[in-house]
Amino acid sequence: MTGAERREQITAEISERTGITEAMIERLVRAFYAKVREDAVLAPIFEARIHDWEPHLQQMCAFWSSVALMSGRYHGTPMVKHMPLPVDAGHFDRWLALFEATAREICPPEAEAHFVERAQRIATSLELGIATGAGVFLGRGERFRRHQVGDHQ
Repeated sequence: MTGAERREQITAEISERTGITEAMIERLVRAFYAKVREDAVLAPIFEARIHDWEPHLQQMCAFWSSVALMSGRYHGTPMVKHMPLPVDAGHFDRWLALFEATAREICPPEAEAHFVERAQRIATSLELGIATGAGVFLGRGERFRRHQVGDHQ
């Protein structure tokens, strides 16, 4: 079995177990970012950087396809893109709350759980990376708050 065949098999198994399809991913991504664009906390972060939303949405569909279905469609560097953003734990909490609410609305329970578990890991990883990049080394269970940067100098 080739690597591509193995990837297709894994994707099919995940899809069968969770009900996740590329169409569901697209519905989730579009509904989620519609909420983000209306959100008082997150909208300013995105609007300052994204002027043409369609390419971003397509990239996020590829990202979530890779994350949720192991499709290999996404080829990017999420950490590098997020490092310079002026975000902290509050932003990640809001991102997760909106994502979880959207997954609940769009997805059946198995798919929702699959997406949310991965979203939680992604948020934790990005928050940790951003904190470290800002010179803040978090202990287990600690959260990154922007005011910490000044506190450690």
